Amino acid sequence: MKIIILGAGQVGGTLAENLVGENNDITVVDTNGERLRTLQDKFDLRVVQGHGSHPRVLREAGADDADMLVAVTSSDETNMVACQVAYSLFNTPNRIARIRSPDYVRDADKLFHSDAVPIDHLIAPEQLVIDNIYRLIEYPGALQVVNFAEGKVSLAVVKAYYGGPLIGNALSTMREHMPHIDTRVAAIFRHDRPIRPQGSTIVEAGDEVFFIAASQHIRAVMSELQRLEKPYKRIMLVGGGNIGAGLARRLEKDYSVKLIERNQHRAAELAEKLQNTIVFFGDASIKNCWPKNISIKLICLLPSPTMTKPISCPPCLPNVWVRKR
Repeated sequence: MKIIILGAGQVGGTLAENLVGENNDITVVDTNGERLRTLQDKFDLRVVQGHGSHPRVLREAGADDADMLVAVTSSDETNMVACQVAYSLFNTPNRIARIRSPDYVRDADKLFHSDAVPIDHLIAPEQLVIDNIYRLIEYPGALQVVNFAEGKVSLAVVKAYYGGPLIGNALSTMREHMPHIDTRVAAIFRHDRPIRPQGSTIVEAGDEVFFIAASQHIRAVMSELQRLEKPYKRIMLVGGGNIGAGLARRLEKDYSVKLIERNQHRAAELAEKLQNTIVFFGDASIKNCWPKNISIKLICLLPSPTMTKPISCPPCLPNVWVRKR
């Protein structure tokens, strides 16, 4: 397959590295000549220096007969225009773009289709992070939850603990415990080694169990593997960037949400935009900036790329999650 990748940064470079070894003809486009030379020295691929949204540059990169364009530059607008040019001038059959701004992502269904901005597949990394954190909040105790079929089916990863009815029993007994729920255990990891699950497999405490079920039955299946935690009600978010703001907007409909933001202008902006979130202005790396007498079940640390100082959490908080930069 002939693939053009726009952007030689971390995402574009990693993508090129993974695709170049699969008998693909890869061309990478970027304005940074040094990045391109580094990639060309490491891998068997072509490079073109220039703006990826310019027709001349795309033509030089081989857009006339390319099978796919993947636009992952740091500019949403460049990625969108590149997909439009590839569609209008070169009829490139597959167009993928990374879009980070929540203003675009929020209206993705209306914006990105063949009659508007012709992007076939949208990569919204910050939205993926928001969705992932939201699902973990929705299912306390889960290690990971991934939705399929428009959210109707989920794959969940849960660690088995003593107290779960299935611990010490064979997987086949799950059907006896839940006769009206369809679920399938896809994999089990024990001591970091995979085990092929069979009906006779005994579930042990400490196992990481991967199972598939209807989303409405996830908590019921989890209850077989561990004592269910009480749902979170009060949540503190640290960091009001795109992820922090997006997560607050998602959570505030069903949870009591507080948010700390160290930039005064940004804090004021979020206080205006968020309907039911209490926004505090302060530096979370300073202990005495935390609100007094807080009653919080969960805190999510969402540091921005520019945050350099460590964050000091109140010792009273029982659950602390950190999103690594």
